[in-house]
Amino acid sequence: MKNKRLIIILAAMSVILLIPFIAMQITDEVNWTFSDFAIMGVLLYGTGLLCELVMRTVKSVPNRILICAAVVIAFLLIWAELAVGIFGTPFAGS
Repeated sequence: MKNKRLIIILAAMSVILLIPFIAMQITDEVNWTFSDFAIMGVLLYGTGLLCELVMRTVKSVPNRILICAAVVIAFLLIWAELAVGIFGTPFAGS
């Protein structure tokens, strides 16, 4: 069961990463470079694997939910900062 969940997480992250790749083949409005794919891959797989680690190690269900929610919120904030620079940090190029 644990390995099946890990495979599902990795497959889902791969499918999410394929979306901009496929969009690049269809339209010119999506223009990702190799570094964009590498950074997003690290973010996606890191988030998925960190949530899997939490699911395997934390025994309390409410704690699992809280920790995984914090990981996902951190992912979303980093993604938004890298995409549009909502906080104006040097990571966004501002």
